Amino acid sequence: VQLQASGGGLVQAGGSLRLSCAASGRTFSRYDMGWFRQAPGKEREFVAAISWSGGSTYYGDSVNGRFTISRDNAKNTVYLQMNSLKPEDTAVYYCAVEVSPKGWALGVDSKYDYWGQGTQVTVSS
Repeated sequence: VQLQASGGGLVQAGGSLRLSCAASGRTFSRYDMGWFRQAPGKEREFVAAISWSGGSTYYGDSVNGRFTISRDNAKNTVYLQMNSLKPEDTAVYYCAVEVSPKGWALGVDSKYDYWGQGTQVTVSS
């Protein structure tokens, strides 16, 4: 499985960005997907996740109400729409996929088997 994240960049506080994560190598529609982020000097943080069907979504407390995760299984792509961005959202954002079902909650990072290379998001004040 390969994951390619894109869409990061520099944006002013209050602005929006949409991240994309294109998957290849497996039948994408079978798997739960997630987004995590890591800021310099901080631990990796859960951002959002979506079940294989798209029927369930889950968000970290710090982004709930501002970010929206979605997926297009026909395009093998998961998206993260980020609105009302804040300087504290600055981080490298990683997408991840679970290919070996573990029955764990969507927000647990060890649930995911493969990770993308990350895309930088910088929010200026």
